[in-house]
Amino acid sequence: MTTTTRVCFRLQVRPELLDEYRARHCAVWPEMLAEIAASGRRNYSLFLGDDGMLVGYYETDDDAAAQAYLAASETAARWESEMSRFFVDLTGRPDRAAAPLIEVFNLAAQLSATDTITESE
Repeated sequence: MTTTTRVCFRLQVRPELLDEYRARHCAVWPEMLAEIAASGRRNYSLFLGDDGMLVGYYETDDDAAAQAYLAASETAARWESEMSRFFVDLTGRPDRAAAPLIEVFNLAAQLSATDTITESE
């Protein structure tokens, strides 16, 4: 049985580049989209606040393998190189330097636990 891992991360986009960042993500290179999918990442979304706070989320069955795949991808290296100028205080590739967030609540997991408790009573 494969367990899905949910990954969430954050970065800070430079305020003066917010419009350009949004525009770049309205038309991500088709070859980059293909690489993300081939890496095993799915249900991938980015959320951007007016203050430049960027929160990303994706699901994968093997995050280490997905990261290794993208780290070896020439397409991903070119994309990340172009994207690096958008971020505040970033050292290295954005996909490797993003600050991970710890999941503290998941509705499905808690509902499942509640169902288990109710059934066993």
